Amino acid sequence: MARAIVGFALLPDRRQDWTTVREIDVRHLGRERTICCWQVGEVLVDPGPEASLATLVDEIADRPPGALLLTHVHLDHAGAAGSIVAMWPQVPVYVHERGAPHLADPSKLLQSAARLYGDDMERLWGEVLPVPEENLRPLAGGETVEGFRVAYTPGHASHHVAYLHEDSGWAFVGDVAGVRIPPSAVTLAPTPPPDVDLDAWDASLDAVAAWEPAGLGLTHFGGVADVGEQLAAARQALHSFAELARGGDREAFVAALREQVGGGSDPETAAAYEQAAPFDQLWLGLERYWAKRGE
Repeated sequence: MARAIVGFALLPDRRQDWTTVREIDVRHLGRERTICCWQVGEVLVDPGPEASLATLVDEIADRPPGALLLTHVHLDHAGAAGSIVAMWPQVPVYVHERGAPHLADPSKLLQSAARLYGDDMERLWGEVLPVPEENLRPLAGGETVEGFRVAYTPGHASHHVAYLHEDSGWAFVGDVAGVRIPPSAVTLAPTPPPDVDLDAWDASLDAVAAWEPAGLGLTHFGGVADVGEQLAAARQALHSFAELARGGDREAFVAALREQVGGGSDPETAAAYEQAAPFDQLWLGLERYWAKRGE
């Protein structure tokens, strides 16, 4: 299901309309509310994995996008980029300069992901094709591209960027503003390995807040109107999770997150949280963070 957004109102599906901001649920592995691709005019922000590409292509009615804007190269956000360019070779792909080499040659990215997902790689993400270098548009932060301002927003990943759409005022923030699965208001901080950085993440939240956006477009999941509250919730979750992980008890960490998302009262929403941000991976990222700091 895709929804068009005007201001903060969610309107019925308008699959042929490329003039508004729309959230497109790519229904990863058949589950709703886990991965959201944003359509802004003719631009797609974070198309998701190739495993969900058929849903995305159906939602845009087989119409080629004008550009792909990637917040970062993790497979749940950018795995379909190479396949989209294979379908429509004229599409430019914007990504941070640190992430661009991993799109041109995804072998190291796939090796890293395989350490987390093992034999489940293909089922989860599908095929990951390279993006030809001539299609890549590397970013450093500070640019304006396709009607979007770009900010470098590391913390979740060292190559993470966010985009402010100048016409609508919406900021598309990937993972930097947390994971929030509607109708729940619980926010999780997605902290998978390898390069979680709390200080950089705090600075990135400040950078997004400085834009004073009209709304936030989360990849996990959907539009958020209460910008200040969401940024504060993401910051609070980040630091509380870090302190919980610092105690060194993986089972207690995972149990605490499951209690927060409330599986007993709404098991489908709880399952969407854990699919969007697997709790054991959040532990691993923070464990690595503290180890690097010598704690």
